Amino acid sequence: MSMNSKVEQIAQKKIVITVSGSMTLGSPLKVLDAKLQNLVSNGVNTIVFDLTEVDFIDSAGLGLLVLAHGLLEKEDTMLRLCGVQARVRALLKMTKTDSLLHLDESREESLEAIRQR
Repeated sequence: MSMNSKVEQIAQKKIVITVSGSMTLGSPLKVLDAKLQNLVSNGVNTIVFDLTEVDFIDSAGLGLLVLAHGLLEKEDTMLRLCGVQARVRALLKMTKTDSLLHLDESREESLEAIRQR
């Protein structure tokens, strides 16, 4: 399944990126990478990746999530992943990326964590 992404601003400097399909090497992932870097360079400091509809992530997709973490690795920033499916969660655990990234069960849980910050 081809990857699609949608960016939604939820507050000033805070966005949700909803991704569907497979986060694999290719043009859609490169487009998302460019969007992500542009958003952060324009002041976005809080990002939630809603991965509810992501069925597979390869090393390139994982690299994008790690890049996002690196871009937002400052005191006043936050990156959260929500809706991570079992197959994707297993990859994050196997690569120990789950200890680096904040995983929430639902979008609501991620948004609540942002509100409490």
